[in-house]
Amino acid sequence: MDTSLAPFRLVAAALLAQRGRLFLWVPVMLAAGIGIYFQLRWEPGLAHFAAAAGAAAVLGLVAWRRGGAWAPLPGAAALVLAGICLAGARAHIVAAPVLDFRYYGPVEGRVVALDRSVSDAPRVTLDRVVLSRVETAELPGRVRVALHGAAAEDPPGPGLRVMVTAHLSPPAGPVEPGGFDFQRNAWFAGLGAVGYARTPMLAIAPAAGGPAQAILALRMRLAAALRAEMPGQAGAIAAAILVGDRSGVSRAVLEDLRASNLAHLLAISGLHMGLLTGLVFGAVRAGVALVPRLALRVSGKKLAAAAALPAGLAYLVLSGASVATERAFVMAAVVLGAVLLDRRALTLRAVAVAAVIVLCLRPESLVGPGFQMSFAATTALVMVFGAIRDATQARRRAGRPARLPRWARWPVGVLISSAVAGAATAPVGAFHFNQMSHYGLIANLASVPVMGALVMPAAVAGLLLWPLGLAGPAFAAMAAGIDWILGVAHHVAGFEGAVRQVVTPPGAVLPLLAGGALVLTLWRGPARITGGAAILAAAALWIGAERPLVLVSDDGRLVGVMGTQGRALNRERGAGFVALSWLENDGDPALQAVAAARTRPELRGIGFVTGRAEAGAVDAACRAHALVIAPEADAGAAACQVIDRETLRRLGAVAIRPGPDGPRITGARQVTGARLWTR
Repeated sequence: MDTSLAPFRLVAAALLAQRGRLFLWVPVMLAAGIGIYFQLRWEPGLAHFAAAAGAAAVLGLVAWRRGGAWAPLPGAAALVLAGICLAGARAHIVAAPVLDFRYYGPVEGRVVALDRSVSDAPRVTLDRVVLSRVETAELPGRVRVALHGAAAEDPPGPGLRVMVTAHLSPPAGPVEPGGFDFQRNAWFAGLGAVGYARTPMLAIAPAAGGPAQAILALRMRLAAALRAEMPGQAGAIAAAILVGDRSGVSRAVLEDLRASNLAHLLAISGLHMGLLTGLVFGAVRAGVALVPRLALRVSGKKLAAAAALPAGLAYLVLSGASVATERAFVMAAVVLGAVLLDRRALTLRAVAVAAVIVLCLRPESLVGPGFQMSFAATTALVMVFGAIRDATQARRRAGRPARLPRWARWPVGVLISSAVAGAATAPVGAFHFNQMSHYGLIANLASVPVMGALVMPAAVAGLLLWPLGLAGPAFAAMAAGIDWILGVAHHVAGFEGAVRQVVTPPGAVLPLLAGGALVLTLWRGPARITGGAAILAAAALWIGAERPLVLVSDDGRLVGVMGTQGRALNRERGAGFVALSWLENDGDPALQAVAAARTRPELRGIGFVTGRAEAGAVDAACRAHALVIAPEADAGAAACQVIDRETLRRLGAVAIRPGPDGPRITGARQVTGARLWTR
């Protein structure tokens, strides 16, 4: 026997053992290709995409024609290449002009969205934009303007054509190397400029017609009716749940919901879509069962699925069709479609189908927390409840009684689902939001049943009765449920140690965690232990994560130096978003003013020159230090390495870490590279 072929036989046997589960890896391979595209530091050209598409076609043909044990390998490579092409095609399809300078002057456009900024200011999104002295071909497709001062007192209505004097600028890059890339998000959202206004917006034309504007106007009317029927934050939460309007939700309530791990109740996602379609499904099926002659002639289950599907679509449209809601509808549609086709609905295959559809429609969603948390929770829930179902069926076949009495199954199911979903999404939430809620399970156990048993049924009844003017009692019941949830959130958020801040880990941590978890749960055979090794490696990287010694913002206004007390900032006001992001990434709950009061440590070999200093001050600092940080100066030719305004214009935000040969400087633009969305 030829022992040199033994490794190949082992690999072939391992691949053959995956038969029947290979489709589950299709979205994983697509996601790998999409992730590769977004990690590139250069933009592939048409020739690159053509070569990738051709190679994908050839590899796919080889996998299909050859078959056998080795077919999954060329098939997987084809899917990875297809993912790269999908992401690239999407990035070019959404391409639109981006403002390439700071603009101040009149801004004219049509109101297409209303929300609130991070600083809790009203914010409007405009399309059909007109800017003075800007050619039509260079006009951004959409701009977003935060309203401050007098402008915030009377926000415009949806669909109106308005004019305002505003400050606009291109979407900003990451606040630090490897940080959240707002430029990329803005590119895929079609935002070509962002800014603010302090003067009131003037309506210059009434709301235009058209289906989109009619739907937006209907949503805003319903939001206003909800806030009128439910005073206080209950109405604001109801508007967020039903029509996606979060403009009335206060900052304090948002912080309570986040601290108690209940913020997911605000985003119209899988929970809400599942509750609504499940409610319609259950009501229709029960109605069919109550009519014996009808129940004998039609499939109540299929009729219920056929009714729940358009109900979910209506909810998608009414809620504003956000990315999260679109993803939730796709998942619900796959489940209901399985019912119509006499397939088992809640399976990993159904989850994989939904993931493939979402990745094909919006490949950019892969890198956002919504997609990651949604599919992590769904996959974990399907696996756990599938195992429980199989165990229960095995007990029944063996003639043994069920472990739980019927009355206990629902509360135990809620407990299991909350614990499983929380455990599956906790690492993803900590990675993106730098915090973990210690009492989230308690809050969800006390709130999610109320959402399912009271809030959503009352919401459906209220929506049906609202055109008749009879929605008052339903909305009152909905308000009672929301008040309970807000009370739980406030109470749990007040627990000592309710939230733990965590340090942002290296970028490799999340792919390692996700890949390890997928191998550990989906792979058959001894090789699945490599998934556990990947998870341990990710945990080790996270535990050993080190933050930059010095951070400098891209405009030079903010400098942060890490010391024994935490990061010391040079400003107690201004650049608030940058300061907040740095401190959150440090795992530091301090406010900017507190961080600014800290003593900045002396750093060996690094000097600081503050203010708009002359070159002489920089030269003087260079005589004592190998590196001088003078972010508001133009150093020119200096005797040492200098981070000045020109350096920041070239590199963007800068991070400095100690290295074996002295301080190591990394710029945000070095990490993001030259991509379609970078400027």
